[in-house]
Amino acid sequence: MDFDAGDSINTSRGGWNFKDIDTKEFENHVAKSVPNYYEGHEYIRFLSDYFIHNDSVIYDIGCSTGNLLSKLSNYHKDKHNLKFIGIEPSLNFEDLFNKTTNSSEINHNFELITTEIQDVVLEKSDMIISYYTIQFIPPRYRQKIINNIYECLNWGGSFFFFEKIRGNDARFQDMLNLAYLEYKKTKGYSNNEIMNKMLSLKGRLEPYTTKENNLFLERAGFKDICTISRNLCFEGKIAIK
Repeated sequence: MDFDAGDSINTSRGGWNFKDIDTKEFENHVAKSVPNYYEGHEYIRFLSDYFIHNDSVIYDIGCSTGNLLSKLSNYHKDKHNLKFIGIEPSLNFEDLFNKTTNSSEINHNFELITTEIQDVVLEKSDMIISYYTIQFIPPRYRQKIINNIYECLNWGGSFFFFEKIRGNDARFQDMLNLAYLEYKKTKGYSNNEIMNKMLSLKGRLEPYTTKENNLFLERAGFKDICTISRNLCFEGKIAIK
């Protein structure tokens, strides 16, 4: 049975799939669902000055529309021979990615990889972004992915790691979850749409706690880790090799 999850998105219990989503509605839906979604883009842009230089390679894992890579390209328009690589296995984003990244007159290189991240061989790079992506990847692959990210970064390179998180214990999890549901009400979603979205994410979205995400990074080899954004159950970190 199909559910109405709001913003013209129809899905089913445990059936959330980015391959089925209407790409025209995607960023509107995510921006309403994730507090400070676009502000997080800005934080990454501002901090990218420390990591993007001439000849840099930059990855965005789960790049969807390519919007963030396009913003970074425009922000670094005076730098030369930059290579922006998006990883997005949902093929319905391909046309929009190409349209977004081709709209710029800046002479930077863009590439889209449509393979699952756990199967991608990453090239040496200065900056890698995972913007609310790894939370949708089966847990059995996550340590391998973050290990590979660490290995392919140049020394001094950065990993921007944004994820939905769980509370540290049951009490805080209840508090964060209920506050988030009320937040979604303020964005115009009905009770049914909120419940339907929750049901559609069963078995699809598996967030971890802050501590567990830090352990992923530390096991991979990262020692310098800093939280740069936090709003309810959504958190962004930067880890530097």
